[in-house]
Amino acid sequence: METIYPKLRKQLDQYSVGFPEAKSGVDLKILKKLYTEPEAELFLDLSMQLEDPVSVAGRTNRDAAETAEMLETMAKKGLVFRKKKQGTAYYAAIPFVIGSFEFQLNRMDKSFAQMVESYFNEVYLHNLGEFLPPLRTIPVNHSIDATQKVAPYSDARAIIQSKDKIAIANCICRTQNNLLEKGCGKPLEVCFVFGSHAEYYLDNKMARQIDHDEALAILDKCEEAGLVHQPANMINPGGMCNCCGDCCGVLRALNKLPRPAEQVANIYWASVDPERCTGCELCMERCQMQAIQLNGDQIATVNTDRCIGCGLCVTSCPAEALSMVVKPEEKQMMPPESGMDLMIKTAEKRGTSLIPLSMTEK
Repeated sequence: METIYPKLRKQLDQYSVGFPEAKSGVDLKILKKLYTEPEAELFLDLSMQLEDPVSVAGRTNRDAAETAEMLETMAKKGLVFRKKKQGTAYYAAIPFVIGSFEFQLNRMDKSFAQMVESYFNEVYLHNLGEFLPPLRTIPVNHSIDATQKVAPYSDARAIIQSKDKIAIANCICRTQNNLLEKGCGKPLEVCFVFGSHAEYYLDNKMARQIDHDEALAILDKCEEAGLVHQPANMINPGGMCNCCGDCCGVLRALNKLPRPAEQVANIYWASVDPERCTGCELCMERCQMQAIQLNGDQIATVNTDRCIGCGLCVTSCPAEALSMVVKPEEKQMMPPESGMDLMIKTAEKRGTSLIPLSMTEK
């Protein structure tokens, strides 16, 4: 059983942004805090396809009742995803990010927060260029000219209005940083989850259900606070975060890249009208990517290699010198169709597989 956690780490490294080995050993400390050894063993036999306990038990020669009980316990601990259909619960393996880390919202304590921070600093924040980011950036609504035609998947308000079930949760990244006494002071209850993801959060008491009007009001507050809209990196997202460059792991990692724009599925970037710019620097304060500087004439300029198209600079410009414009076609990048499409494309880019190691070894 001493080898179970290295096996689990290797399995998690197959999914999403991976779970690479840390030389310090903090990766295994995280897994030991989250999973018991029997839970780790069961996780190794799960795939990312939803499966009911009877099927899992039959396939892995386990007792059906014990399997059902353990899967439900793991779902409550945020270690597997659970979806209920017509009274039956189905379960699936999940990545560490986005997945079990975010699902620790109610179980996050200072020791775990420190472990994750150490792990992120040692491994994650330097490797973003190796995979497709799990989140994408879309512009704040008030930054887009009313005459521009915006695709629904690039419109935060349209995304919210298209969802039948919406829940709102605290931001896991700011929760973690608050425990480490490094909080940014930005609003906390800002993470939207939709559909089956909302049901999972509600069942696990990590969120509260809201209607469209409250969701849109929260969205407006996020824009006022200078938060970046980041839905899941797919056309039909199961959730949407509102992020700051101080706490968000994705934005922190993007900031370390020389050309963050190349990693973000967004068709917009900011543009400056030099005739209107007064050099007030408000746009520089709002920019999360350090993409705006003043030139020798004290006029703002946009580094399009760094601009991720969030639009926060546009909504803060008192001279209305900034606007969002559509990138040249060769610079545009479309988001994947679905969550599974994202996982498959990420696995292809990283040279990994979504098939559980236990299945490939048989």
